[in-house]
Amino acid sequence: MEEIRIETDYIKLDQFLKLCGVAQTGGQAKMIIADGLVKVNGEVSLQRGKKIRKEDKVVIDDTYSFIVI
Repeated sequence: MEEIRIETDYIKLDQFLKLCGVAQTGGQAKMIIADGLVKVNGEVSLQRGKKIRKEDKVVIDDTYSFIVI
């Protein structure tokens, strides 16, 4: 599980996918989320504006896994 550091209280899910390098653009992030490939704390998230906070675990397509610090 890779650690991703954020300096704010939260980051939106689509921005998080760009930050961690899974998506190159906001449009690509939107498609990944809409396809149901993203789990936040074990639950599929279809909201691209979902707030990701410190200690959240994000898994993308069972391939990438991140913890927010």
